[in-house]
Amino acid sequence: MVDNGESLAKLIIIDDEPIVGKRLKQVFTKLGYQVETFTNPLVALEYMKSNPFDIVVTDFKMEEMDGMEVLKRARQFNPDARVIIITGYAKPETAKEAFKSGVFDFMVKPFRLEELKEAVQRAAQGKD
Repeated sequence: MVDNGESLAKLIIIDDEPIVGKRLKQVFTKLGYQVETFTNPLVALEYMKSNPFDIVVTDFKMEEMDGMEVLKRARQFNPDARVIIITGYAKPETAKEAFKSGVFDFMVKPFRLEELKEAVQRAAQGKD
């Protein structure tokens, strides 16, 4: 990575488990991304209204709303946003529905950190 003083992309991470957000923030900040983390998707969406972002990594199953609703609402604020859903509750039909709705990637927990890094990098570069 060339350090030209600019961040690679603005990344929002939403997971109701604080440790997940904390760990991913450490990893992606080190890689040069600007990262904001949220445990509540409603708070994250409020933030998205007035703060530009490029990529959203969101848990699928959360109390306030699921990852599909986050995808839909995030797109209202940024139609070009790339959304990556991570979940411990994967069913083939859920993944199929997510891709039909325009999710960039869908990953099952526990995933390898390297896989998520690659997905975020592809999303940042605009590669499907």
